[in-house]
Amino acid sequence: MHVFVKRTRLEDATKLLVSTALGMEKADLLVRGGNLVNVNSGELLENVDVAVKKDRIALIGKADHTIGNKTTVIDATDKYIVPGFLDGHVHIESSMVTATQFAKAVLPHGTTGVFIDPHEIANVFGLKGVKLMLDEARGLPLKVFVCIPSCVPAAPNF
Repeated sequence: MHVFVKRTRLEDATKLLVSTALGMEKADLLVRGGNLVNVNSGELLENVDVAVKKDRIALIGKADHTIGNKTTVIDATDKYIVPGFLDGHVHIESSMVTATQFAKAVLPHGTTGVFIDPHEIANVFGLKGVKLMLDEARGLPLKVFVCIPSCVPAAPNF
């Protein structure tokens, strides 16, 4: 069974994240001593800690000061820490499952965001169907970005 944690809005979490980074609050989770893959710079940063508070990263770097009695510590020595994968083009409705069920399938494998083209649902159920998909996706930990449906209507001159 998968348990989803609703994403906290960044503006609602900022003070807590800063307090955690400073060590005034303790992290809920610390991934310790991993090799961080920086996909922006192409660098591999060795022996890096990642401190997490609730559902957000509070600190990347040395984070011993964020460990408390209730902090879960994961030893990532000789392991790699990478950001979530983004699927650049997917049709969730083609998988024949809801956005929630799709998220349950892809999140455990590292996909944390998708760019969807909902043209199948738009052709069958119109704008209302696209809005229903968006409404459902809003509460998921999977970040869903919606593109304008590419081929609506499907039939020429329709």
